[in-house]
Amino acid sequence: MKKCDCKMQIPLVDLVRQYNSIKNELDKKILDIVSSGRFILGPEVENFEKEFASYCGVKHAAGVASGNDALLLTMQALGVGNGDEVITVPNTFISTVDSIVRCGAKPVFVDIDSATYNINVEKIESKITDKTKAILVVHLYGQPAEMEAIKEIASKHNLLVIEDACQAHGAEYKGSMAGSFGDAACFSFYPSKNLGAYGDGGAVVSNDKELVEKIMKLRNYGGKEKYIHEFVGCNSRLDEIQAAILRIKLRYLDKWIDQRRKNAKRYCELLDSKVELPKEMDNVKHAYYLFVIRHSNRDALKIFLEKNGIGTVIHYPIPIHLQPSYAYLGIEKGSFPITEKYAKEIISLPMFPELTDNEIKYVAEKIIQFK
Repeated sequence: MKKCDCKMQIPLVDLVRQYNSIKNELDKKILDIVSSGRFILGPEVENFEKEFASYCGVKHAAGVASGNDALLLTMQALGVGNGDEVITVPNTFISTVDSIVRCGAKPVFVDIDSATYNINVEKIESKITDKTKAILVVHLYGQPAEMEAIKEIASKHNLLVIEDACQAHGAEYKGSMAGSFGDAACFSFYPSKNLGAYGDGGAVVSNDKELVEKIMKLRNYGGKEKYIHEFVGCNSRLDEIQAAILRIKLRYLDKWIDQRRKNAKRYCELLDSKVELPKEMDNVKHAYYLFVIRHSNRDALKIFLEKNGIGTVIHYPIPIHLQPSYAYLGIEKGSFPITEKYAKEIISLPMFPELTDNEIKYVAEKIIQFK
């Protein structure tokens, strides 16, 4: 590989480049909304919900204020509550598990698969009890979990399936979109996501019309009509400006994911046998929200890359069961060996559609240089 002698500055994510590529469309639409004076639950939200549901291959969607709220309101609407157990993984962002606990339920963890970093399907049934209500499946880093096997287990034990698709916009499993398999699926539109807003935002998608209608009420103080509250709800509404931004970006999403996949392929070509690379399963289309490698001397590598202008992040450095907020569960260190081992080795490299080949070469060059 030809060496790059220049000193580059490469962020983990560069949202400005993306904005500049569609600036005129975004600026005009934002100005139109500001001029209209309509900011909450207007036509942009309604149209985005229809378009995003269609994109995901389902019938209905409800826009909410964040991915965290999408998870929480979905479980509330499905009746998850006190005394219930929800199976999920310890290698995920904290909001996955927080949403379970905020409903009054107990998280039950299953270790991850060593190849995909997603839930180890073979270990799920051993964690099912008479209190188990649902399986909350995380599609980590943009690679869908084994949904066919998970749905078979859920059907056998009469369990709900909720997809945490907050990192999987545009990913596919056996030709169908992530988010189209469970009783409901939850998405985050945090700015760095494959489909990101310019602030917080989220959505729930489902083929269950009644479920989505209930979530729409929950997000709006428990009612559909003003000052009529059918049950206790909250304020969790996707606003018009964010919905409009998402509608524009949705038209580019497949193109951006294709570029992410090309970038991932280039990383793999340049780093083959040098580090532990992501393994994309044969039956999925990985959306590469993150490009995560593993290295036995991860912490030193991270420092080395940052000294050379390369932005990195660890997703995630402390497994959920070892977080101070979940010490009350009494789960000992060593309980989930794959998750705990990988937490010491994983590091996310720069990944966004506008990443150039020269930048990818530079990152790979520095990793290879690292001793």
